[in-house]
Amino acid sequence: MQNGFSGVHWMLATPFDENEDVDAASIPALVEEAARTGCQGVVALGVTGEAARLTDEERRTVARAVIESAGGMPVTLGATAASTSAAIARCREAQDMGAAAVMVSAPPLGKPNPDSLFIHFQRISQAIDIPIVVQDYPQTSGVDMAPSFIARLAEEIPSARYLKLEDPPTPTKITAIRNLIGDRMAIFGGLGGVFLLDELARGSAGAMTGFAFPQVLVDIYRHMAEGDRAKAEAVFYKFLPMLLFEFQEGIGVAIRKYALHQRGLISCPLVRHPGPQTREETRAEFHNLVKGSGLSLAG
Repeated sequence: MQNGFSGVHWMLATPFDENEDVDAASIPALVEEAARTGCQGVVALGVTGEAARLTDEERRTVARAVIESAGGMPVTLGATAASTSAAIARCREAQDMGAAAVMVSAPPLGKPNPDSLFIHFQRISQAIDIPIVVQDYPQTSGVDMAPSFIARLAEEIPSARYLKLEDPPTPTKITAIRNLIGDRMAIFGGLGGVFLLDELARGSAGAMTGFAFPQVLVDIYRHMAEGDRAKAEAVFYKFLPMLLFEFQEGIGVAIRKYALHQRGLISCPLVRHPGPQTREETRAEFHNLVKGSGLSLAG
């Protein structure tokens, strides 16, 4: 896809202080790390950014801090909501703040209703002038999007330009979508980067995910873009244990924030209650993996 997003767009954690207040002062360091390591953009207010645990005013605080720190780097803001009206309001606000795109997942539907879901995205597209990143993440939304539905979005809603695909097996679904629409919608992997190598091989445009060492994701993408799969595989398999460790269900956000704290990128590793915190054993395992992989906590 020409003149659009590609590469690694780093998903940002939302830092909190020890009182569980938003720590906006830590956000510039995260954005600077994305730029330093070669990321092509950043994404805030996603699932792993604990967006569901934020008040509306806190969402604005985070969004402003990210955009003000971005220095022209594209910023995508999560704008998922339980109703179409609320999602439109969040999308308009994101556009007014200067976001380059909005990321929207399916709202809760109760029962499968593709027509209602299509109208949801259609109304959002009619309300804003910036692109939509459609987030396909049934584990959190409870809504399955078939390849045929995604193809309909790409064909009938021009501003639905990107797909954040988090419905495993993602490589297989990429091929199914590509067979229907070619490259009319750029597809990005997520899920902590654990399927990134095969996603890129199947035609993804990059990754929108938040592994605490983004340079690893950037290196994998760069080698694949240069046509050197052997180098990409060497990086991917070297760090796959770290990718899998961080992406553990239930405690992944806590591990990521602990890693970011150990790297000096956020002041406190706290996950907002009732989210999990890391235990001593998990922290020890993390440090063993870092040492074994040759990664540096300093960057």
